[in-house]
Amino acid sequence: MDAESPKPEAMPVAATADAPLLRISSLTKRFAGYVAVDNLSLDIHAGEFFALLGPSGCGKTTLLRMIAGFETPDSGEILLNGDNIVNALPHQRPFNMMFQNYALFPHLTVEGNIAFGLKRLGMHASDVKDVVAQMLALVQLEGLGKRRPDQLSGGQRQRVALARSLALRPKILLLDEPMAALDKKLRESTQRELLELQRKLNMTFIIVTHDQDEAMTVADRIGVMDHGRLEQVAPPRQLYEAPRSRWVAEFVGDVNVFEGKMTGEEQGRVMVETRDAGTIIVPKPQGADDGKTLCVAIRPEKIKVSQRGPVNDLGGSAAINRLAGVVADVGYLGNATVYSVKLDAGAMLRASVSNTTRLDADSYQIGQRVVAWFVPADCMVLEQ
Repeated sequence: MDAESPKPEAMPVAATADAPLLRISSLTKRFAGYVAVDNLSLDIHAGEFFALLGPSGCGKTTLLRMIAGFETPDSGEILLNGDNIVNALPHQRPFNMMFQNYALFPHLTVEGNIAFGLKRLGMHASDVKDVVAQMLALVQLEGLGKRRPDQLSGGQRQRVALARSLALRPKILLLDEPMAALDKKLRESTQRELLELQRKLNMTFIIVTHDQDEAMTVADRIGVMDHGRLEQVAPPRQLYEAPRSRWVAEFVGDVNVFEGKMTGEEQGRVMVETRDAGTIIVPKPQGADDGKTLCVAIRPEKIKVSQRGPVNDLGGSAAINRLAGVVADVGYLGNATVYSVKLDAGAMLRASVSNTTRLDADSYQIGQRVVAWFVPADCMVLEQ
């Protein structure tokens, strides 16, 4: 930027090493008839790619808009490096927001769209030209600067919106469902590019999405929201493998869930007598006593399917859960086959089996009797 060019009015950004870059404290937002964000607190650190994940209407976009300054909370604080910015106007915050519909100016070229914010700041023309060229290279749109948005593909428009958002070098980039309009293949490639870009710039990104795969792909940590509250905040692996509750387990990925009562204990494992799946052996949870109702969950990919069950060399037969039943449905997904097994005890169990060979000889047909089996360590005991 030219030495004489005016700088944007913004809040101070002198971060300390250990403190979060952004701290949201007891934030609440009410609209007529309902609470959109309910006493929510969250820390986000510098250089982090953070995802807000949840179903439609859970409050994630409202939270993002309050961070950006487009909505005013009824109570609570938004602290940027320790300074409360809750009353700061959007242009006073060192953030930029990329909207779901990209909000490009149709009458401006690609270059004009990227340059728009820079010109409003009074940046010198030669500096604007340099920054625009840098942004076009960054998002791999060299040679397309003279085109207008209606001459671009959906993926290219998305990149223009991203370049425009990054041109001002925001402290935090806020992304509201930025890939919702892209087809599956383009969405996957754009996710990878966005992640590489965030790492290259070492910038803090906060993305709102209802797409679990997207959140798991790009985020360092994910905050799962429901009814205005954070149900769990964790890295993707922890969120998937150690969900805090049944709701989180069922929302993030596919899972089989059974309820039953604890009926015995042996060698750090307990037996749970379920109503429609028989007896399942699980690791002993803290505070579990005989007669207590437990919620047992098992991911489909942790379950093996065979005609007779496992050989008894995996810790002894007592350490393996065996559930017999009949194949009720088969779904071939290319990399895996998903079997729906109607258990003899009544429940429907889903098992996802990797297709490790081109023509899998161990495939099963509808109506065939099988044994679904899994080890206790792969079971999760969850809060209701």
